[in-house]
Amino acid sequence: MSKRTPLDPASLDPAFVVQAAHTVPAEEVLRQLDGTPDGLRPDEVTRRQEAVGPNELPEGEKRTIPAMVFDQFKDFLILLLLGAAVISGVLGELVDTIAILVIVVLNAVIGVVQEYRAERAMEALKEMASETATVRRGGETREIHASELTVGDIVLLEAGRIVPADMRLIDAATLRIAEAALTGESLPVEKHVDPVREVDSPIGDRSSMAYRGTQVVYGRGVAVVTGVGLATELGKIAHLLGSTGDVKTPLQKRLAQFSKQLGMAALGLCTIVFIVGVVQGGDILEMFLTAVSLAVAAVPEALPAVATISLALGASRLVKTHTLVRKLPAVEALGSVTYICTDKTGTLTLNQMTVEHLASGDAQALSADTLANPEDGVSWLGKALALSNDVSGQNDELVGDPTEIAFYRAAAQNGFDPVALAKDLPRAAEAPFDSDRKLMTTVHELPGGGYVSFTKGAAEAILERSRDAMITDGSTVPLDADAAASLVDGWSAEGLRVLAFGMRRLDKLPGDDISALEQDLSLIGYTGLVDPPREEARQAVGTCKTAGIIPVMITGDHPATALAIAKRLGIADHKEQMITGTELDALSLEDFEGRVEGIRVYARVAPEQKLKIVQALQDRGEYVAMTGDGVNDAPALATADIGVAMGITGTDVAKEAASMVLLDDNFSSIVGSVREGRRIFDNIRKFIKYTMTSNSGEIWTILLAPLLGMPIPLLPIHILWINLVTDGLPGLAFASEPHERSIMERPPRAPKESIFADGLGTHLIWVGLLMGGASLFMQAWSMPRAPENHDLYWRTMVFTVLCLSQMGHAMAIRSDRESLFKLGIFSNKPMLGAVLLTFVLQLSTIYVPFMQKVFKTEALSLPDLLIALALSSVVFWAVEIEKAVKRARDRRGDVAAA
Repeated sequence: MSKRTPLDPASLDPAFVVQAAHTVPAEEVLRQLDGTPDGLRPDEVTRRQEAVGPNELPEGEKRTIPAMVFDQFKDFLILLLLGAAVISGVLGELVDTIAILVIVVLNAVIGVVQEYRAERAMEALKEMASETATVRRGGETREIHASELTVGDIVLLEAGRIVPADMRLIDAATLRIAEAALTGESLPVEKHVDPVREVDSPIGDRSSMAYRGTQVVYGRGVAVVTGVGLATELGKIAHLLGSTGDVKTPLQKRLAQFSKQLGMAALGLCTIVFIVGVVQGGDILEMFLTAVSLAVAAVPEALPAVATISLALGASRLVKTHTLVRKLPAVEALGSVTYICTDKTGTLTLNQMTVEHLASGDAQALSADTLANPEDGVSWLGKALALSNDVSGQNDELVGDPTEIAFYRAAAQNGFDPVALAKDLPRAAEAPFDSDRKLMTTVHELPGGGYVSFTKGAAEAILERSRDAMITDGSTVPLDADAAASLVDGWSAEGLRVLAFGMRRLDKLPGDDISALEQDLSLIGYTGLVDPPREEARQAVGTCKTAGIIPVMITGDHPATALAIAKRLGIADHKEQMITGTELDALSLEDFEGRVEGIRVYARVAPEQKLKIVQALQDRGEYVAMTGDGVNDAPALATADIGVAMGITGTDVAKEAASMVLLDDNFSSIVGSVREGRRIFDNIRKFIKYTMTSNSGEIWTILLAPLLGMPIPLLPIHILWINLVTDGLPGLAFASEPHERSIMERPPRAPKESIFADGLGTHLIWVGLLMGGASLFMQAWSMPRAPENHDLYWRTMVFTVLCLSQMGHAMAIRSDRESLFKLGIFSNKPMLGAVLLTFVLQLSTIYVPFMQKVFKTEALSLPDLLIALALSSVVFWAVEIEKAVKRARDRRGDVAAA
């Protein structure tokens, strides 16, 4: 394979560029490219390859693993943690040092893995191109590697082949190409050689072109290459994907802001404590160690671990609900989004064409009872559905055009066995589908002699060729043009694709001009087809709206179909909420941003427009999730705050660009992800609420004691121990907290909302003061009662109150509103176990002789221990009262709203 760098399309020789090739006659395209139907000469191929470069997509500049590792240590919080590790090591606290370093290394490994996976997105895009192509060069047909194609090459297309470059068709025979991966169009597109009139028509409407990465599903064709490498539509998408920047999740942004604030506070704290202690006459060395220990304690080194573990546990839960998480922060981000931009085909719909309505020849709807007991007229329609198709295979393994498979299944479901009918009425002749006629006809031998022909096609084409209409009893009546128009318009307005069937009886087989059969037909019925919406998707849309998330459909499909499906799902209510790609192009960026929040459906959009939509919403301050499965979705997936790819129908490019993959391609799986994301963010906030309140209590205890004329109550080893045990197991146990009952009944958090919002900042101040006040009360009460020269005794009591107060606080804030007694103490067993273990460890520091020496404590009498336990429970009951006040306020708000 060539390793030359693909050239920028803007730098190409104009001789190798045909402007708007889809609008130029095929002969003129060949002339402009100086090509012939026999193909290029070998020497000309070499010259053009040098001029336009290889038919490859650029890899871009790859980042090395060492560079990725280095970047992981630029984060401010990580640097603080490394500093804390050094300080802890100097103080002889090797356990803290090792724990901090393990956490830092773990986060660095996770970050490198995530970045490495992101680098693979471009490689996956390159692999979308076919490896070989059949070309005609110098009058000879040969197979070459797709990278060797150049502008002006003549390429032969046939069913099953991937289109290797962008090309203008110069011959097409019943050619149909599946372009869903590029345009989002659910059905294969019929191709022909006639120019398209509109210069700026959407890619999905350029029927005279074949584009790289799409697949030929039917027929054959010959085309001249007009674009290779970056000059292809796929190449443009590659450029967009490569130019998307790194997108941080709400969690990452909030933690980054939090870490900066915390770092500055820790440095200031260290200075204040040292100065106050020295002024009060404390030993300089001891005050330095105390100040540094408190600064270390103020940095919650378990925060990255809690965040990582919370996200990892959430990811494991999501796998059970068919969601694979590729980037851990994406779990939380999905719980914070305000908009979900989703593709239609296969995500909101079943990606399976289905016959939804049937009508007789006189435009009368056919009910299930009528089909179950068919009369002659309906019987002919059922036979036409079963026989007028080229479907092969059995049951779920059917192969053929999606529309014909829908007819095949509809016939079988209504008692017309296609296999049995094919034996009773064998096919004797046929006229294949042609895009000019818009018809297909098959002729079948009747058991008693003679023949019958079935013709299917667009309703207007069948109506033009019909002389009468067959009703349910098999007799015929004159055509009613008004009734037919009413039915077709009505079904089309519902987003249905309307096709009709006609028939003729024959005494003998026709001659060579079989198309003559497509005249003087008896119209035997109409079919209304649709790719039906998933029922669970309808419920998921409703849940999203209840949760304050706006679902938006972005598709390359037809506007009428898109709007009809959106109405069924509850995404849109009226046409004014829809815009097409062409209309979007006509809007300036300023006008579009003014309308973007009112649009719910985008139809016939190009890849660049999908990216523009996501960016416009982000410019309006929204957090955007983008779901998709095709190559055309990759840039938007990479740019969105959270990209969600489809696992079954999704291309490798989409999966590599996304943060999450829906393994079942089901939009409803996103609802579980939203719930899980919100739960994770809630739990991380609970940990911050818990650890920062604990740190606040420690700070108030140390700062206020000298101001009240008392010595500093805690020794450095006490501070480090409290920090270790309280920020350890109890903190990590918050990751296992179940979601609150009302989690999907509240709006998403404001994108720019501080992590201290919703009363968290106030809580940590007043509860921290209460915690410190209880500790200082314990100090003031116990100092006069302690044995003479036994400072360790009263310090042990203060040490115990402060430590166990934090355990009560941990149990109380498991829910922001509900009482612990309603939640149940066993509803989070890891938390219960962590609190009990911490209680046992704290008692061991008091009563185990070896631990007494290490932690400078003395054994407390039973009465004093009970007093310390009672005083430490004050924080728990105070927070329970706070939650009761919140519940009462919520009830008053609900009554006022009603």
